[in-house]
Parts: sequence; structure tokens; C-alpha cells
Amino acid sequence: MNRFLLATRRFLRPSEPKAMGVSSKMSDSNPEMRSTAARICRESLAGIWKHVNSDNIVVKHISGGLSNWMYLVQLPEGTAPLRGEPRQVLLRIYGQMHGEKTVESMITESVIFALLSERKLGPKLHGLFPGGRIEEYIPARPLLTKELADPELSALTAEKMAQIHRMQVPISKEPTWLWDTMANWLSTAEEVLKNCEEVDAKQMDIVNNIRAIKLGKEIAWCRNLVNQQKHEVVFCHNDMQEGNILLRQNTRKRELVLIDFEYSAYNYRGFDLANHFVEWQYDYTAPEYPFYYERQNAEPTDEQKLHFIRHYLKTLGKEGTAEEEKLLDEVKVFSIISHLLWGLWSIVNASHSQIPFGYWDFADTRLKSYQYLKEKMIVSGPVRCGVKRKDEHND
Repeated sequence: MNRFLLATRRFLRPSEPKAMGVSSKMSDSNPEMRSTAARICRESLAGIWKHVNSDNIVVKHISGGLSNWMYLVQLPEGTAPLRGEPRQVLLRIYGQMHGEKTVESMITESVIFALLSERKLGPKLHGLFPGGRIEEYIPARPLLTKELADPELSALTAEKMAQIHRMQVPISKEPTWLWDTMANWLSTAEEVLKNCEEVDAKQMDIVNNIRAIKLGKEIAWCRNLVNQQKHEVVFCHNDMQEGNILLRQNTRKRELVLIDFEYSAYNYRGFDLANHFVEWQYDYTAPEYPFYYERQNAEPTDEQKLHFIRHYLKTLGKEGTAEEEKLLDEVKVFSIISHLLWGLWSIVNASHSQIPFGYWDFADTRLKSYQYLKEKMIVSGPVRCGVKRKDEHND
């Protein structure tokens, strides 16, 4: 096993308390963490980086998100680059991963990240190593959840999404990511639910409520819902929440940069839009358990959705009322599916992740929203997204 992976395994020992053990092991003041960061930079970067060590390198922990740990790594003070190498980089260490296709997914994400880097749609890629990568450090901050509703920032986000959607990426063009991901997470989630015992009384109530949901049948219902229409398939980000949208600092005009393409794949375009709109309702900056806020009244209005959609379509050169209405209908369909997908994700991470987060509470929140929207659609009747599938026939 690679030395770095062994070191990472030590940082993420499952037996340690989530809130304390992981944070201390991954702290930028931990000598082992600093030594690992210095070694990775020596091996991956050129020029003066070949001479850095744990004593003179500057390491600052930026974020321990829900999936990755990120650090700003800088050359020692007063050290000049030799051949134009960067003075500072972003070191990204992947969180715990699971599933049969973990390696395949990591390779795919690396290819995607490199393509986005070349096309200036994402940060520059400086290096890859088992367990993470080294990226351009962008002086920026993630958007706040409330800023997603800012008209100017919403328009800029729509333009970025459209630029991603028109990319041609050398991977499978079939929209299998959504269903494959759900199937993989379902398999793990069922094991988690079956064996879950070490939780408090409140969480056990949530576990029992989720156990009563036939998750496999819900996935089948969603797939049937999608298959009733022919939906446009494009290359999608699949996780455009505020934490993955950076606002550049120290620039004259507002400029956004997208990050975290670990879930990127060909998918139904309606999912990317719907998923983004759903994220308006969740703020992941809560300092105390469950470490997120549910903003029930923050769902974008139809006017706000149209504002986004019009800038999205304008970037693609597909403006028109018919396209706008079709996308609004697609958003209704895929908003339901977004809740089910991330509900499954949260069940899986409730057992596997060492990052402090109220995974059971979040699973409960998302699945309740899924059930509400599903029942609402059943009552109101099926959404017609404008284009029938070829195998449908009129009477």
C-alpha cells in the first residue's frame, strides 16, 4: 500500500471519536500531517518545492468539508520560485471512500478535472497522488447559501453551469450515473440500516422511520417517472451547491469558479438545475449539531428559477418560452430525485464518514422532502416535459 494511504488511514482510524479524533489528526499543527504535506509537495511539484520540509513549509487548514480535507500550502517566507512554479497551492486529501468502483471513480474525476483545468473552467491542476491532488490555490471564498438568491451571482452560476453542460468529455455519454450511484448507495444503505445499533434514542427513531421506507421501490418509482419522458442528457457537475461555487477575491468584477467535480458525469440536465435549486434550502455552516440549517422558506420562486434558466439558455443560445417551460417542468421532476439521492448518500455516510455531521438528521430531512414532493406530484398528475419518448404512442 502507498505510504500516503497508510498515513491517511492513521489519520482516519474508525475507532476514534468523530468530532475530536479526525480533526486533531488532520490539523495543520499535527507534525505528521505537516510532514505528509511537505513530502507530497516535494514529490509532485518542481523547482524550489523540491527543498521544502515540515519545518519550513507553511500549511494552513482551509476546510474539512463533507468529502475532502483541504490545505493551503505555501513556500517558506522569502523563498523565490526558480522556474515559475506557484508560490502556493491547494492540497486536497480525499475523505473516506467506499464502494466497488472507488478507483475507477477517482480516475474519472482526475480526467475530468484535468479537462476543466485546460479549458479554464476550474482550477489549474498541479499534480496527482494516490489519495488526493494538488490544485491551483484561488484566493476565493465559497458562496453563502443566502447568496445563491443574489440575482447577479445566480446569473453567473447559470452561465457556469451552461459552460459545463456544453462540454464534450471522453467518457460514457449514457445517463447511467444517477441510477448506478443510487444502486450502489442503496446496497450500502441497506447494510447500514440493518446493522445500525450504536446511535442515540432520537437517531434510532430516525433509523426506524427510514427502515419503513422501501428505498429500492422508491428508486424504481423515480426511474419510471424519468422514463416517461425523453430528457436531454449533458455533461453535468451534479453537485452545484454553494460550497462548490467560489467567488474570486481581489477582482474588479464578480467572478465565479466551480470546484469539486467528484460526482461529474453525463446526466439529465434537469437534475443539475433542480439539484442546484434544492440546495438553496440547506446551509452547511451551522457550528453545532447537526451542523446544517434547513431553510424551508428559501426555495427559489418561479421568478427566481426563470431568472437562472434564462441566463442558462442564453449562454447556450437556446432562448425561448418553450425551452423555459420545459426546463421548469424538468426541475419539478428532478427535485424529487435530488432528495432521494442525497438521502441515500447521508445514510451511507452516517456509518462510513469520520467527518462530524448530522448524517441521520440530514437523511431524515431529505427523505421527508422526497415523500412530500412525490405525494404532491401524484395528486397533481404527471409532469409533461414537452417531448414524448419515441416508444410512446398516441391513441
